[in-house]
Amino acid sequence: MTTPFTGDRIILRDLGFYGFHGLFAEEQRLGQRFFVDLECGVDLRAPGETDAIGHTVSYADIYDVVKATFDIRTKLIEALGQNIVSALFERFGDIKWIIIRIRKPEAPIAMVRGEAAIELHRVRPS
Repeated sequence: MTTPFTGDRIILRDLGFYGFHGLFAEEQRLGQRFFVDLECGVDLRAPGETDAIGHTVSYADIYDVVKATFDIRTKLIEALGQNIVSALFERFGDIKWIIIRIRKPEAPIAMVRGEAAIELHRVRPS
C-alpha cells in the first residue's frame, strides 16, 4: 500500500485567478486575486515509458476543472478548496490524492506584506 502524498505527482503552481470569494460584502462585490498551488498524486510510469498522452492526466484538463470550479462563488476559501478537490476526484479516476493551497494576498486584515492561505490534504474516498 502506498503512503498518501508520496510518489509521482502532477504539479500546477501559482495559478492566478480573480474571484468573488469572501465573507465581506466588498469581497463579494469587488472581488480580488487568488493563487492556487496544486499537487495531484498520479502514477506516471506509463506515460514516462510510452511518451503517450493517453496514459496520463492532462494538466491542461486539470486546469480547466480548477478554473470552472473556481468560478463558483463561496464565502470561505476552505469551501472553495474542497469544491476543487471534489471536482478533480470526480473527473479524474487516476488521481489518488490531492494537496491544494489557496492563497489570498489581499485578505481583509491589516498586513503590510504576505498573504492568508489554506492548504487541504485529501485522499480519494474509498
